[in-house]
Amino acid sequence: MSTSKGSLPPRSGGNQRNGRPQPNSTAKTVQKKKKVKKRGALARMGKMVLTLLIIVILAVLGYAGYLYWKFDHGSFGVDKPVQVGHSASEKPITMLLLGTDNRPKHPSNLTDVIMVVALNPKTQSATVVSLPRDTYVELSGYKRTKINEFYARFKSKEKTSGILAEDEMKTMMGKYLDIDVDYATVLDFQGFRDVVDELGGVDVNISENMCYTDSVDGTDINLTKGPARLNGDDALDYVRYRKSNCKPKTKASDDFDRNKRQNEVLNSLVGQMQSLGGVLKIGKVLDAVDDNMKTDIENAQIKNIISAYWKISKENIEFKPVTGTWRSPYVYINDKELEAAKQSLQDRIAGAAPGGTAASQN
Repeated sequence: MSTSKGSLPPRSGGNQRNGRPQPNSTAKTVQKKKKVKKRGALARMGKMVLTLLIIVILAVLGYAGYLYWKFDHGSFGVDKPVQVGHSASEKPITMLLLGTDNRPKHPSNLTDVIMVVALNPKTQSATVVSLPRDTYVELSGYKRTKINEFYARFKSKEKTSGILAEDEMKTMMGKYLDIDVDYATVLDFQGFRDVVDELGGVDVNISENMCYTDSVDGTDINLTKGPARLNGDDALDYVRYRKSNCKPKTKASDDFDRNKRQNEVLNSLVGQMQSLGGVLKIGKVLDAVDDNMKTDIENAQIKNIISAYWKISKENIEFKPVTGTWRSPYVYINDKELEAAKQSLQDRIAGAAPGGTAASQN
């Protein structure tokens, strides 16, 4: 019998023994390398994500620290402590918001915007009552006149009375609406423009074409019906527009329409401030209002308000524009609407959410 190797069947690449397939050592090595590479890539990606998270957290903490520094060193509020138990995160607060028709070439303390706000931290809700600028006010102890003239009158008497116009306004408006008003904030036209511009504009739905020009004060309103994003100048024109002197004339607008537009703009600004882009622009917004806003809110309380209401839902903000009947030169307020507005403010203070029941304030 021949034993020549040439007569034996050839082995298949050395991977068969006794007719059975044997594992391929080269394939195992490649498989191990792939697993190591995959684990290495995942580890690197995990480290990168973790690093990014740390950077983001540090950036947020740094930005929060920057904002706190601005509150402590800026001129936004009053540099005094908040009374014990009166923090905006613990108890409801009320504030008066006034927008003055004050411009560099036309100084004025007439208030085109008059709003009173009640905020409740337990229910995370708010009521915003807006009143027409031409509202006729007949109130014991005060001269009968338009509501927008009171601040200017009080301002002119500050030196003789020794009482700040803002304090006089809080007392008067509190008496008018049957509530105690805690704070007053006055913002002029330029401050409003700057806030809108710093937030990148405001989204509105213009109900009618609006056209008005005034060469004396430089007003040039020219807005077209439909959805629009308005810059600061156009947003101010949008909330101020009253009548047209253009050819062809556009539809006139009364105080009630103006109040609706003010609420629309405010609602839109709330949404933009709560967005990530808005958060990152807070510093610039604060810079914008620094020279154009006056308030008696304590610096520490401003921090409390931001902390307590930063995530307030727009659905929990109840806008109560009060209307009435126009008989030149006054608006005679609808008594039922005024009573409903008063009740809404009192409900927020008492702890009732819009459309809900009272919550415990303890």
